[in-house]
Amino acid sequence: MPSTIDLTKYADLIVRTAIHIQPGQELWINAPIHIPELVRMIVKRAYEEGAKKVHVEWRDESLTKLTYGLAPDEAFEQYPTWRAQAMTELAEQGGAYLLINSDDPELLKDIDPKRVANYSRVSSAALATFRKYMSSKRMTWSIAAAPSDGWAKLVFPELDTHAAVEALWEAIFRAVRVKQDDPVKAWEEHNNVLLAKRAYLNGKQYKQLHYRAPGTDLFIGLPDNHLWNGGISNNEQGNTFNPNIPTEEVYTAPHKDGTHGVVRSTKPLSYQGNVIENFSLTFENGRVVDFEAEKGYDSLKTMLDLDKSSRYLGEAALVPHQSPISNSNIIFFNTLFDENASNHLALGNAYPTCIEGGTAMSREELEQAGLNQSILHVDFMIGSAEMDIDGITKDGLIEPVFRKGNWAF
Repeated sequence: MPSTIDLTKYADLIVRTAIHIQPGQELWINAPIHIPELVRMIVKRAYEEGAKKVHVEWRDESLTKLTYGLAPDEAFEQYPTWRAQAMTELAEQGGAYLLINSDDPELLKDIDPKRVANYSRVSSAALATFRKYMSSKRMTWSIAAAPSDGWAKLVFPELDTHAAVEALWEAIFRAVRVKQDDPVKAWEEHNNVLLAKRAYLNGKQYKQLHYRAPGTDLFIGLPDNHLWNGGISNNEQGNTFNPNIPTEEVYTAPHKDGTHGVVRSTKPLSYQGNVIENFSLTFENGRVVDFEAEKGYDSLKTMLDLDKSSRYLGEAALVPHQSPISNSNIIFFNTLFDENASNHLALGNAYPTCIEGGTAMSREELEQAGLNQSILHVDFMIGSAEMDIDGITKDGLIEPVFRKGNWAF
């Protein structure tokens, strides 16, 4: 385990910045069973900050793999009603939800992808109201991370398991600014930088973005009155939180029907316990009409066919190549980190916060405004030091947004 000092600073950052717990607020923590010390620290800090009740839900990778490998098919055709109800009640009451991501990216590589996809559909349907509350910021939520043996060995295969875990802890701490003297203050300054980028892009209201890089020539249309988000968020009560720790992105929603061209991935994608590598997607009228993958083709196909809208984009995010995670030269095989080292897109659902008035819109109204609605939302990385991006205004002017992988303004 890492030093108590670093763990304490990390727990403090999660409670005060990531979920920003408020007096009287309830907190639900979903955490891997192998990091009890960190979870206890988070629980302690949450109560010290005034939390009313902290619920801890433990999960175990070994049990997850056993279930997918040995349970009958009908086990993946239903979702626990009690859990969906409890999570929905938490959201309705303005609670906070923390997911500590620690999964082995290849945990389910030997499992039939259809089993994973079936359960994904069932769980998405059961948690639809909860996720609506999350995306509309009715509640506070965040995703942080901690190493597992399998994940660490995939990132640092040259090290033994113990050394790999220690190295991944260090990499995580640096990525989330825990190694700085005052991580909370460092995040305040970082959030202000992202707010400035958001304000600039929101003022531009580009009609299209044009991406160019080796293997990529892609036009993405943007809906009228779109909004750029990123970094700090505000819930319905006006309290700030950071949905992702770490984060380096600003993002918006593409118009569902406005993407055409081809895009190639630049980093591996970990999806449902499988790794997909070196893949490309071809779009026409917003929809993926062709795709290739050197590794994980079946998993990619399963993802694209999850529902009728999973072949459309729901997010376009901008991340400079010169940023802390990118500069580490570490491939994390974990979207929470790799997406913050690279420009990326997301297949599937668009967030209602990405358009003016979106949090008050119905699903049908969001679709009419051009925002894709799907049970899927999966980010994949496309950025590199060779990527240029232009913004195209409603008057047809072409302005540089990225040059050689970094901000052009």
